[in-house]
Amino acid sequence: MGSAASGRDGMHGGAAYQGTGEYRATDARQDTDACQEAALRLLDSAARSVHDMTERLLGKGYDPAVVQRVIANLVRVGLLNDEAYAQGLVEHCLARQLGARGTERELLRKGVPRRIAHDAVQVADEQGRFSQAADELAKKTARRTRGLDRQTRLRRFWYAGGRKGHAPADIRAAADRYFSNDDHHDA
Repeated sequence: MGSAASGRDGMHGGAAYQGTGEYRATDARQDTDACQEAALRLLDSAARSVHDMTERLLGKGYDPAVVQRVIANLVRVGLLNDEAYAQGLVEHCLARQLGARGTERELLRKGVPRRIAHDAVQVADEQGRFSQAADELAKKTARRTRGLDRQTRLRRFWYAGGRKGHAPADIRAAADRYFSNDDHHDA
């Protein structure tokens, strides 16, 4: 396995490629530096949860103890923060008109710890943000289904709201506002 195949400038799991098919041990400082650099490159491309960063670094072949040190350092200096990451991801989900369940699913999928995901979603829910997202989804669906019969429009909105993880109460309230018989909210 050559250095290009290792994906880490000749480093592989704490060893340097010799070009003879053998690896020699490198000192822990070099491996820590290489792991830190890989983590910073990952953060440069996108914000990440602690779990996601850990999995990615381990997947690159770094020693678990080195990964643990690098992660602890990134948390200490504030470059990895699951609470801030969760808040940003909630905003992203709201912009996509996801509901509370859909948002919590997305946070968990991205590696946010369950408690932090639940708390971030609960704060947004208490602020009425998911109800607003359901209203935005209703407006969008009403515009896209203009001209269709009311039952078809409602069915499509309920399907979209359920798929995006909205609570039935939010879907029902938005449907009442935006899919009334006179369709005066279709704009």
